[in-house]
Amino acid sequence: MLKPKIFDKKSLKIEIAQGTHYWCQCGESKKQPFCDGSHKDTEFLPVQFEVIEKKIHSMCLCKQTKTTPYCDGTHKTL
Repeated sequence: MLKPKIFDKKSLKIEIAQGTHYWCQCGESKKQPFCDGSHKDTEFLPVQFEVIEKKIHSMCLCKQTKTTPYCDGTHKTL
């Protein structure tokens, strides 16, 4: 199984509005942590997630998290 490209070895704390969002799983998006369609030439698909209430989230940028789309600290071991 192919691993996604590591975009960055840190998380991104960002305020996200209520609603449906798509997290970049391939690591190629120019709009990190969100999908911009760059996955079209990869085997990866974006991860849909729902935000119930607008607040700050810690989003994974290394693309290796076990708690997609949120950071679980895996970047510290890469």
